[in-house]
Amino acid sequence: MIIQWNRSVTMARVGTEKQRKKELIEATIKSIENHGFQGTTILTISRQANLSAGIISHYFGSKQGLILATIRHLLEELKQGLLQQIASCEQPLTPELRLHMIVDTNFACFQQSTSVTRTWLCFWAQALHDPELARLQAVNSKRLLQNLLYSYRQIIPNKEKAFLAANMTAAMIDGLWLRSSLSKTSQDEFKKAEQVCKQFISAQCQLEKTI
Repeated sequence: MIIQWNRSVTMARVGTEKQRKKELIEATIKSIENHGFQGTTILTISRQANLSAGIISHYFGSKQGLILATIRHLLEELKQGLLQQIASCEQPLTPELRLHMIVDTNFACFQQSTSVTRTWLCFWAQALHDPELARLQAVNSKRLLQNLLYSYRQIIPNKEKAFLAANMTAAMIDGLWLRSSLSKTSQDEFKKAEQVCKQFISAQCQLEKTI
């Protein structure tokens, strides 16, 4: 009975810890939206989360630790978004369809939200001065390129051409996402950007079929 009670307490603590970390990450994203990267402090985050400032140090060590955890959270959202689309696909998963899913993931509603777009923008700007953030940005770019290249290689036998197509698509996704996030009519721009990326992918696939 004592062992079972201890296990229950441990599981409850783990559940509470996960929930607290999630709340703090969400509060960080909201704080960056409201105050910018430099204006976001342990105090603004704790107030947004309605939690004590000490709990941030307890779970993340510092503001920097929480910022890094927040960026990892956004990267994980991208990864899980693609995996969920693939898992729920009810039709044959062709390479072209998978490429379209990558576009869908990067232009998903979550990635278009004001708080998330501002966090990404602040992250990119700060990555120029912060080696750890720069490393995470490199991971993000490499993951996108590898995902695209995996599908393009199944469509375009020539390695160099497949790599070029993947690079061009990655540049379009990043560039059009950035332009859309800075637009006053961002929702319309995001829709247009998504369509342009998919049209480019389909054009690459069609071109290969005609060769």
